[in-house]
Amino acid sequence: MTRQEQAIPLPSYLSTRSENLNQGFVHPPLDYEHELLEAIRVGNENGALEALRKINALEAAKLARYPLRSKKNAMIASCTLFTRAIIRGGVDPETAFQLSDTLIRDIEMATEIEWLLRFEYEMVLQFIAVMKREKETLHYSHIVNLSVYFIREHLFQDLTLGMIARHVSVHPSYLSDRFKRETGMGITEFVNRRKIEESKSILAHSNQSISEISFMFKFCSQSYYTQLFRKYTGMTPKAFRRSGEFHKLQGDHN
Repeated sequence: MTRQEQAIPLPSYLSTRSENLNQGFVHPPLDYEHELLEAIRVGNENGALEALRKINALEAAKLARYPLRSKKNAMIASCTLFTRAIIRGGVDPETAFQLSDTLIRDIEMATEIEWLLRFEYEMVLQFIAVMKREKETLHYSHIVNLSVYFIREHLFQDLTLGMIARHVSVHPSYLSDRFKRETGMGITEFVNRRKIEESKSILAHSNQSISEISFMFKFCSQSYYTQLFRKYTGMTPKAFRRSGEFHKLQGDHN
């Protein structure tokens, strides 16, 4: 045996494997993971939640000394896999990585396992929402696609038809007509719907006041934001935050 070989310590995985065997622990079937990742890749919400439910029904691997850290490690690893899944599904890599970065920061800030267990289901839904959003533009023309991408990247600005038309280099009236024919709604409504959808996540995950969120998305007033929110969701922002709408989904699939 060479000196270099003598310097190599026993791999820690041997003790981990021994401990798992003694406790009768085995990892979830790889088929479950493939099922979950494929459902995310194609934007199949029900399939993804069902696959995650089956995985979570089994005993989780021990990835750290403390349960909270172990769960965080597992979810960060899952977040990486989910990111690759939506990239394979056609999502722009930068968009996918930005979502991953945001979710990992949320995971790291968690202080309770119960919160993480709920958030894991929401994390899957957020990846699928981005996947669906990407797929919905596939049948649009190049001009409308460019407009949609511009809107997504500038939701925190006071977007106008003229601003968007200048970006895609067409006359505002032409863009307005083309956009409505292809998407079924005018640009103003499309922008407002997108802003309301994005504001849901902030309502669910922050303590920012409704007036602050309204100002963030450049709505003319809190009352107008509330009016639009009720129009598109059927409830007020306050009621949405109180209901824990996202977290209900985890209970519905357990």
